[in-house]
Amino acid sequence: MTRLPVIVGFGGVGPAGRSSFHHAYHRIVWESIDAERRARTVAALAAMMNLGVMKDGELRRPDGSAFDAEGRAALERAVLDGTLIRRLEAARFDPDQVSGNAGLTIVADGDLGNRLTVPARDLPDPLPPGWEVIETQDKHVTLRIPPGSQLFVEAKRKLAVQSGGQLPTGFDPASLYPSRFHPRGLQLAIVAASDAVRSMGIAWQTVVDSVHPDEVAVYAASAMAQLDSNGTGGMLQARLRGTRVSAKQLPLGLNTMPADFVNAYVLGSVGATGANAGACATFLYNLRLAVEDIQSGRRRVAVVGNAEAPLIPEIIEGYAAMSALATDSDLCRLDGVTTPDYRRASRPFGDNCGFTLGESGQYFVLMDDALALELGAQVHGAVSDVFVNADGFKKSISAPGPGNYITLAKAVASARAMFGDEVIRGRSFVQAHGSSTPQNRTTESRIINMVAGAFGIEHWPVTAIKAFVGHSLAPASADQMMVTLGVLRHGVLPGIKTVEKLADDLDASHLDIVLKDVELGERAEVAFLNSKGFGGNNATGTVIAPRRVEAMLAQRHGARAIAAWRERQAAVLEQAAAYDAECLAGPMQPIYRFGDALIEENDISIDTAAVHLPGFQHAVNLTLPNRYEDMV
Repeated sequence: MTRLPVIVGFGGVGPAGRSSFHHAYHRIVWESIDAERRARTVAALAAMMNLGVMKDGELRRPDGSAFDAEGRAALERAVLDGTLIRRLEAARFDPDQVSGNAGLTIVADGDLGNRLTVPARDLPDPLPPGWEVIETQDKHVTLRIPPGSQLFVEAKRKLAVQSGGQLPTGFDPASLYPSRFHPRGLQLAIVAASDAVRSMGIAWQTVVDSVHPDEVAVYAASAMAQLDSNGTGGMLQARLRGTRVSAKQLPLGLNTMPADFVNAYVLGSVGATGANAGACATFLYNLRLAVEDIQSGRRRVAVVGNAEAPLIPEIIEGYAAMSALATDSDLCRLDGVTTPDYRRASRPFGDNCGFTLGESGQYFVLMDDALALELGAQVHGAVSDVFVNADGFKKSISAPGPGNYITLAKAVASARAMFGDEVIRGRSFVQAHGSSTPQNRTTESRIINMVAGAFGIEHWPVTAIKAFVGHSLAPASADQMMVTLGVLRHGVLPGIKTVEKLADDLDASHLDIVLKDVELGERAEVAFLNSKGFGGNNATGTVIAPRRVEAMLAQRHGARAIAAWRERQAAVLEQAAAYDAECLAGPMQPIYRFGDALIEENDISIDTAAVHLPGFQHAVNLTLPNRYEDMV
């Protein structure tokens, strides 16, 4: 019997706000939600942005005073303007005044020679060739510098790309816990994983007490590692900037840290762990590990996610040098204007000129179906399969290839085998990679259209959420998952509202690439998450709607088990709602257990049957089967 990986919790933070309880999803489909949900969305964002708090069921200012009608309208404008893709904000760095070094070459001596006076403590040792100390006075040194020497002086420059999918204005993950020296990507990992775990409505200790310690897994990674000043970027720049390398920059810069930090400071897990990197498909690569672990029975619980914070001048300039990003000048040229429309910088499947970087941290908690019922867990959906394929021989590492044809076709074939032609033809939709580059719009539309034609699918709904949140690299398909769970629960498929009309060069005869929000309702039963990454990293995942999952659970476990699950679920939903209310009432409270409940090695005991660890109700089982009994 293959166990079903059920999504029982999810959370995170990104340009649309907090992911848990579908708050970020509702920001994306703002035009299509009712007044009550709009008010809840404003409250969730206001709490993140330090603009308001829920008190006694009423949204108030941070000081506790009430909003009048004008104040409520201004608050709504502020949370809408301060979310999704927009012009880069100076809170992180000023895109018009980015620091760098300009190299100056000394050409010829003046009458007194090329002289430079510096503090003695700043004198390099040894001196560069040809440099000469000619005077020392009052802790300063005067140098003679020969022609041909080069000096570097600080200079400011303006970025060609000034749009990005940024966290909500005023939200600072570093302020939520003791985040000393943590790169921003790891701050996102702590906050996002905590949000996912707490959204379950089940205490993590309850989960741990229900399984063996090695039946838990954490799979997470970043694609670019941590490249800000507290990570690898700071280490590589330190000497060039005249500072020293710290002891933390190298280890905290590793791309495994979004998993390692979750194990060490959020979960205290001793189970399986890993960081599978696959460029822009990294989330689906890690999700595949979790899904296969649960299907096989090797693990019963898996926490999967990604965190990436690439809104750094050097990364922006790197992608811009590849002509991959939408520059201000190209956006202006597209629209025939002199000032770019930053909100519409990302235009999947429209006339576009490059993608827009975004920052995001998204995590999901999966359990096998039996454990989910046993614990009364929420069911947000299930993941039946994730397929990964490479592109074969390539002439360009960034060029597309055949791998994505295989992954999408296998995902659809797998869903058809489970649910039949009717479901995939009339009750499924596609979350496209939709990066917003001219090459992607033609190649991905061709792939999706060809698969649709092969399986007899007409008017296949297709959307691309990078239009709203940008391209967060490793978490890009996790952003897709976050929005997909909202679609599967609430039925509204976000339209690509940054695009006025589809590009003329698309191959879309079998597709309905939506430009406005579409009410799918019960037609949203199966979703295909599609991802294409540099280097030939292709992946497609199949996600099943909660109502379909509940029917599958009833088929396998029977009416009595379902009734008992629903009874246990009442308390779980109550605890989950209490956590949501806590977030609305003030700053999020991440789980951060630094140096807490450490396992003393002297307290570990081992016998031939098990490894016994303090703090864990169950032991690690050593009574393992011989899987090669036909050979030995």
